[in-house]
Amino acid sequence: MSTELTRNFSIIAHIDHGKTTLSDRLLESTSTITLRQRQDQLLDSMDLEREKGITIKSHPVAMEYTARDGKTYKLNLLDTPGHVDFSYEVSRALAACEGAILMVDAAQGVEAQTVANLHLATQQNLLIIPVLNKIDLPAADVAKCKRQLEEILCIPAEDCIPASAKNGIGIEEILEAIIARVPAPVENPDKLLRCGVFDSLYDAYRGVVSYVRVFSGSVKRGQKVKLFATGNTYEVKEVGIFTPKMVACEILNAGDVGYVIANMKSASEVKVGDTMTDVVHPCPEALPGYKEIQPMVFSGIYPVDSSDYEALKMAMGKLQINDPAFTYQQESSTALGFGFRCGFLGLLHMEIIQERLRREFDMNVISTYPSVIYHVSLTDGSELIVDNPSLFPEPQGIQEILEPIVNVYIMVPGEYIGDMMQLVLEKRGEVTHTETIDETRVILSCVLPLAEILVDFNDKLKSMTRGYASMDYEHSGYRAAKMVKMDMLIAGDPVEAFSTIVHRDKAESYGRALAARLKEVIPAHLFVVAIQAAVGGKIVARESISAMRKNVTAKCYGGDITRKRKLLEKQKEGKKKMKLFGKVNIPQDAFIKVLKTGD
Repeated sequence: MSTELTRNFSIIAHIDHGKTTLSDRLLESTSTITLRQRQDQLLDSMDLEREKGITIKSHPVAMEYTARDGKTYKLNLLDTPGHVDFSYEVSRALAACEGAILMVDAAQGVEAQTVANLHLATQQNLLIIPVLNKIDLPAADVAKCKRQLEEILCIPAEDCIPASAKNGIGIEEILEAIIARVPAPVENPDKLLRCGVFDSLYDAYRGVVSYVRVFSGSVKRGQKVKLFATGNTYEVKEVGIFTPKMVACEILNAGDVGYVIANMKSASEVKVGDTMTDVVHPCPEALPGYKEIQPMVFSGIYPVDSSDYEALKMAMGKLQINDPAFTYQQESSTALGFGFRCGFLGLLHMEIIQERLRREFDMNVISTYPSVIYHVSLTDGSELIVDNPSLFPEPQGIQEILEPIVNVYIMVPGEYIGDMMQLVLEKRGEVTHTETIDETRVILSCVLPLAEILVDFNDKLKSMTRGYASMDYEHSGYRAAKMVKMDMLIAGDPVEAFSTIVHRDKAESYGRALAARLKEVIPAHLFVVAIQAAVGGKIVARESISAMRKNVTAKCYGGDITRKRKLLEKQKEGKKKMKLFGKVNIPQDAFIKVLKTGD
């Protein structure tokens, strides 16, 4: 099919605004799937996606549609995630398109991530087709949503298509708008092969499967191709399209979206964002690449059974090919043995990766408390990048510590604005700007340390506003902060696994909380065990585990009281001696209970 009859588009929206439901209706309307194949969330192939009701991976699918003008068009759809942690998935999918459907829930209106995803699309110069979804709901307010589109997003209200993906209203109008408004792909005049790799996965039987958008030229079975990043050459074994399952075809032409299977055996051979070209007639330069994604959150992941270390390493390699935003490197801990220091885009991303390790690779893992990267300037003029408390330098050698900060955009009903400002202040942040959207909602622009929004910020945000608030954030650089390393001393000995980097003002409260958790999991010994939180040489919090008491007077029956006193004094002396020389044994499950995130 010629490029004039091809349209490549994506669907972008806030989480739970109906992207996947619209994808299902488009597949049915174009007869891409039969009635027998029909099921909800058809493109969400992962069990995890179905359980959580969210899209984690972008899913390409090719459809054929006969328009009102009588011509049959090929429509390549890339369904995208909506959650902020998967914005990298969105940006990669958009790079393979010429247009995007922007969905807005008519009952909820424009949300924080609607704005963020629209910015990603406009950066790629995509044509935007606005769709107001869920117009059949009793709470739908179409007029208000159109005003928001004009005032917040600068999109003309008359361009909006009212629809209900659930009930199939407006589906034909959306398809016609895609054909009429989205430009056809433009092929480079030299017609040399240029394939952009926007995703990939590892198949145990066929090796690496590369998801590609062909920008110019064509690729077919038996052709010799090479990758720009590595310079390696491969023979193409199979090409095909998604319908939505992988279906082999003879050739992929310019404008097509499909997959290429070459003789790539290892997960590290293909890089997402790379350019694939012909060996005999290569294109002179690579396609404009995707921006390198920087992990925002770090956590240690260790196998529960140390013998699973190699299996975990292989599992992580296979996961990384499917999700290049996930990074890992080897590290070891005195408490947990050998494991990996892993980087994620956010907490949900971290949770999804851990769950995929458990489900897809049957790995039983422990994850440590999440942390961020600090830039430490030393007195000798050198700089140190610290993402692990064990690498934190001595206080006397530190000139300045810079912590990562983020710009957070919170969309919140007007009556909760005071609570939100209080929450931002608690988290060492500041509200820089407030903007009224309509009569009920306000956008707060805040600057917050990334470390403060890691664990419970989103949970508190939702609980304070009964679920009506939404947030989006973007990395905003670094600023100076009074960060300190807090050590946990068990019976006077520091335990490296429990060390953490905290703000000086919060060290005491965090130390108290951690000491209280340790008191619950460390068993009693024959002497008093002191659990102390220390910053430098200063103790900021303490808990004590009472000694087990052996009844040494049980064998005394009758007789003089001095006999009992003598035994009790002897026991007292023994406990003093034991306190000096005794060692506290911390069981493995105590480490797991304290270090596991979410406990």
